[in-house]
Amino acid sequence: MSKKRIGIFGGTFDPVHTGHQIIAFCALDSGNLDRLYVIPTGCPPYKTVYASGEDRWRMVSAAFSGNKRIVPSRVEIDRDGPTHAIDTVKALRREHPDDALFFIVGEDALVNIPRWYRATDLFPLCAFMVISREASVPSVSSADAVRHLTSLGARIVRLSAFPGNISSGMVREAFAAGGTPDGLDPAVLEYCACKGLYGAAPRFPRAGEWTDALFGALKPHRFAHSLSVALTSVRLAVRYGEDPVLAEEAGLLHDCAKNLPLEEMQSIAREMSLTDDPDMLSAPSLLHSVAGAGVARARYGMEDPRVLEAIAYHNTGYPGMSRLAMCVCLADYIEPRRDSFPQLEAVRAESERSLEKALLMSLEVTADYVISRNQYLHPRTRDTIRWLKTLPACSENN
Repeated sequence: MSKKRIGIFGGTFDPVHTGHQIIAFCALDSGNLDRLYVIPTGCPPYKTVYASGEDRWRMVSAAFSGNKRIVPSRVEIDRDGPTHAIDTVKALRREHPDDALFFIVGEDALVNIPRWYRATDLFPLCAFMVISREASVPSVSSADAVRHLTSLGARIVRLSAFPGNISSGMVREAFAAGGTPDGLDPAVLEYCACKGLYGAAPRFPRAGEWTDALFGALKPHRFAHSLSVALTSVRLAVRYGEDPVLAEEAGLLHDCAKNLPLEEMQSIAREMSLTDDPDMLSAPSLLHSVAGAGVARARYGMEDPRVLEAIAYHNTGYPGMSRLAMCVCLADYIEPRRDSFPQLEAVRAESERSLEKALLMSLEVTADYVISRNQYLHPRTRDTIRWLKTLPACSENN
């Protein structure tokens, strides 16, 4: 059996940003890694952290959800006392005794490595994968640092990535100034807003509490999706004159039942008299929306009928649905973390011009996809498509 190539990417990730993601994907692909551990630091001896370890862990989990080769790790957050690279590498060496380990660092960190705690003990355990910001010839100081490290026994692998002009400090400064920072994954941006991190102001009092509960209730990729839908729901609500707070609440909670077992969803639906439709009761992809409205009421304290309606029908729509419900239903389809395809980009473009037309397009694409695979299309989706076509906004002249 050949050795696996295992990457170790640590940092405060305070917060994790798109530059970190670019570096991680560069290491994963250009470095031919089989697995990449992304490790938020626990108690760094030489840095101040501004968000708790749990918050940074959740942001990293959301940012890197969906890629099975990237594994967020709590190895440093759960360790007592100061966190040092040597302890982390030793822990992963025990887990991967025969594999090749690569410790990922930026080029600007090279000169400091000899001053790390027990730095030379690292060199037999792992190689350093150095991510340069430029594809050109390394700077003199960088070349000197590589020569010095090599003379001490370090092994160096060089890669190039272009993460852009972004840093966690810049993100924190933008939040503190009351702005919306660039360079954040949409799920991370929404998480910071909900939790009030770095000076961000939550739009409603229960945002942080709900976000904590959702992280425990959902798988990481579903948690990230929910955050991204909430952010997109707010954008659509603002654009089309709906209440952004209600949109955010519905977006956050729209999938709150998604990862429940089917039997539990069925029990919730029956006990709360949410539906007796046998086709819906037998299909988790349909039932999670109706059951989600019940969960939102019972477990999250949501009483507003407008929000509960938007949750209950976010996957099928319904004739006569409110424009708030339209915002959430459309946000679920176009949220920016979804992988791109031509029809999706067309719907995203239309969402800037017409809420009704964009929603109609999204439901038609969904219906065509389901029917083409001989899967069950709920009649409510057909009815909603027909109803939308009667609206003035969806006429051929608009």
